[in-house]
Amino acid sequence: MQEQIMNTAADHLWMHFTRMSGYRDQPVPTIERGDGAYIYDTAGKRYLDALSGLFVVQAGHGREELAEAAAAQARTLAYFPIWSYAHPQAVALADRLAALVPGELNKVFFSSGGGEAVETAWKVAKQYYDLIGKPGKYKVISRAIAYHGTTHGALSITGIPSFKAAYEPLVPGSVRVPNTNFYRAAVHADDEKAFGRWAADRIEEAIVMEGPDSVAAVFVEPVQNAGGCFPPPPGYFERLRQICDTHDVLLVSDEVICAFGRLGTMFGADKFGYQPDIITTAKGLTSGYSPLGATLVSDRVFEPFGRGDTVFAHGYTFGGHPVSCAVAQANLDLFESEDLLGNVRRNENAFRATLERLLDLPIVGDVRGDGYFFGIELVKDKGTKQTFSDEECERVLRGFLSPALFDAGLYCRADDRGDPVIQVAPPLISGQAQFDEIEQILRDVLQQAWAQL
Repeated sequence: MQEQIMNTAADHLWMHFTRMSGYRDQPVPTIERGDGAYIYDTAGKRYLDALSGLFVVQAGHGREELAEAAAAQARTLAYFPIWSYAHPQAVALADRLAALVPGELNKVFFSSGGGEAVETAWKVAKQYYDLIGKPGKYKVISRAIAYHGTTHGALSITGIPSFKAAYEPLVPGSVRVPNTNFYRAAVHADDEKAFGRWAADRIEEAIVMEGPDSVAAVFVEPVQNAGGCFPPPPGYFERLRQICDTHDVLLVSDEVICAFGRLGTMFGADKFGYQPDIITTAKGLTSGYSPLGATLVSDRVFEPFGRGDTVFAHGYTFGGHPVSCAVAQANLDLFESEDLLGNVRRNENAFRATLERLLDLPIVGDVRGDGYFFGIELVKDKGTKQTFSDEECERVLRGFLSPALFDAGLYCRADDRGDPVIQVAPPLISGQAQFDEIEQILRDVLQQAWAQL
């Protein structure tokens, strides 16, 4: 049965972001079940899920409470759209999110996932300025290497050229600025606050260059995912809020990963003390037990949409799905009853310290991140910060590290969308035992990788 499943996967399942040719002569890794912070393949082998699926499974695997919430709602009302109608679960969840979110972001637009939430946010920003008499404001500023989704609009905002090349031309009006990778800072490399001011000022420079009357929004993650978990330097978001206010530009906080406890707070904006105009979310909202995204919009931005015969001509068949909304409610109940946010805050320094033990390895250049969301940058030379060549990324990162870590019982991410990194983001229920297991497996496999260099 196990062999049949893996062969059928290679024959018929088109996997996402996957070199399908890689499975012509080898089986497809197939995960069958999960329990807590661990997952099991079809042969029964156990792996530590050090990526929470895909930064998703906040409450851990195998939660009967969430499965029961889904089943109970499916028995009552399995599906109904929120196109001109409501259902109780969507209403209750929207009300709950509006109470949790920072500031007056009281309107909740549901979607099926994160890319759709980002797509929604850009369309809201464009139509908002059209409705208030500024139709020329349509452009978006985002950061280099940042990933915001794969639909044509969200992909346009994404800052990874290799992801975009095959699909050009994309939606016009997306402009790139530097990210906050202090480890690779070319200026103010000895002063993190000054570097943060410099990086934020590049956003103002881009707005002025494009013309403030043409820029609608700035899209940023609280901690940038792609490139390996770049946290914001001190003062960065305070300065960015000032810039957006000065030039009448909306600040969109893309929290598809960072919301719902990943950083130890309900929203990333809470962690770093800034006020967005729009927040995009998904992933941890349901701990992955059912697909759901949400775009949270301020009263100011929603106001012109509530006038007269105005319609936001946008929606998704499964946005606000009754089962997904019920699961999200049960998931948020777990956040409260088990104090998942508190668990992250109590343990985040220990997680960082455990990962920082790896800095004694010659291949580890930097450990960075926040909460339960960290990147480990790999280098050839710690003194010069020399990175891998394309050939070394192919041979060592893809050819060795990714399969070797999985074979050793650790599911995480080895990535070279920027410089080569390993990302770890365990479920929020994790503690020191899981931190030690992550460090021990990484240490062993990274030492083997260094020998290959």
